[in-house]
Amino acid sequence: MTVIEAYLGELRTRLDGPASAKRDLLREARDGLNDAADAYRDGGWSEHEAQRRAVEDFGPVQLIARDYQAELGMHSGTRTLWKLILGVPMMQLAWEFARKWTFGEWSQLAPTPGWYKYIAQFTHGSVFIVPVLGVIALVSMRWLSRRLDGARLVKTAGVLIGEAVGLNLLSVALLVIATGVIDASRLFLSVPCGILMVLWVVLSVRLALLARRSWRSCATIVA
Repeated sequence: MTVIEAYLGELRTRLDGPASAKRDLLREARDGLNDAADAYRDGGWSEHEAQRRAVEDFGPVQLIARDYQAELGMHSGTRTLWKLILGVPMMQLAWEFARKWTFGEWSQLAPTPGWYKYIAQFTHGSVFIVPVLGVIALVSMRWLSRRLDGARLVKTAGVLIGEAVGLNLLSVALLVIATGVIDASRLFLSVPCGILMVLWVVLSVRLALLARRSWRSCATIVA
């Protein structure tokens, strides 16, 4: 194994994040190292020495991994926020449309307890609050990127993403549990409504896992 490939291999093991973004960063590093090694070879150095000097100039792998990990964390966080901003309102609108189209008005159902109305209102309010929190997080990340180093920025972004994703997951969980207590069939008013409800839960869990990846990226940087 060449010096450059050994360096890239160690760098790869230290990075955690989306595969495509990780691959792009490693490709960028390889191109830079190869260009530097070419320059040293043209200067008369041997292949091994040229690669060794190129790696030395590039920087210690632990420091480069720290910077790259911060970039991966930002990339993962931004993707999560866009899915949150677009996905949550779309799921709510799609479910409401399916409910009106395939089931009809809520008046067809038996009266519900007073406490359930508060949970329904909380869930419906969260559908609008969560995207707003996502937009605030995106704007804050862009603003803070000019003022914080990579590690602190990713840590702050992880908190913002966690709050937005946590609110969405909490609202969906409360709605599903409360509806199941009253009448589980209400979760499946029709086949389209049932499918969309399952997709909404899957989306919420997926967003939570992506948020956890952002936290893990932060922990990797700190480590």
